[in-house]
Amino acid sequence: MKKSVLCAVTLILLSTAQLASAATALFAGGCFWCMESDFEKLKGVTSVVSGFTGGALINPTYRGNHKGHYEAVEVTYDENKVSYQQLLDHYWVNIDPFDGRGQFCDKGRSYLSAIFVATDNERRLAERSRKKVVDEFKRQKVVTPILSAATFYPIKGNESHHQDYYKHSSKRYKFYRWNCGRDQRLTEIWGDRVTH
Repeated sequence: MKKSVLCAVTLILLSTAQLASAATALFAGGCFWCMESDFEKLKGVTSVVSGFTGGALINPTYRGNHKGHYEAVEVTYDENKVSYQQLLDHYWVNIDPFDGRGQFCDKGRSYLSAIFVATDNERRLAERSRKKVVDEFKRQKVVTPILSAATFYPIKGNESHHQDYYKHSSKRYKFYRWNCGRDQRLTEIWGDRVTH
């Protein structure tokens, strides 16, 4: 076999192996800018996309109508480097699981927290992780639900500046996050387990 053909076959096999180990997960935890920033710090996560999920409306938009949807992130990760369980562990310490009105300074349905599961195994792991949080905080009611995954609508078009907002508008993002009290509240709940 010629060297160029062998190289092409090797690249195809490597690409196939990488695709086989790539998986996605959906999480809502208030402001998607913050969830995107928090998940992109986790080793093994290859991309985080901001968008909407959980509602019936087709093609929701940020400035227009997104009624019934949660602000959420789609996390793509390499299963050889990070497990779904590790994503769940990371998720919990980056939200306030007791807030039934939203997250931090953002209130309303679109800012509620939720874990969206696509498989029976994801549901089993998510429910077990939720129970662990419930057992740890016996005096507070954990309101974060485990929901069936629905269509995820990435923010795009003339609203695509919301993707990676924390990178391209870092001063505004840091100002928003600080004034929202997110990190202060996370530290109050989770102590040194917080990842910010």
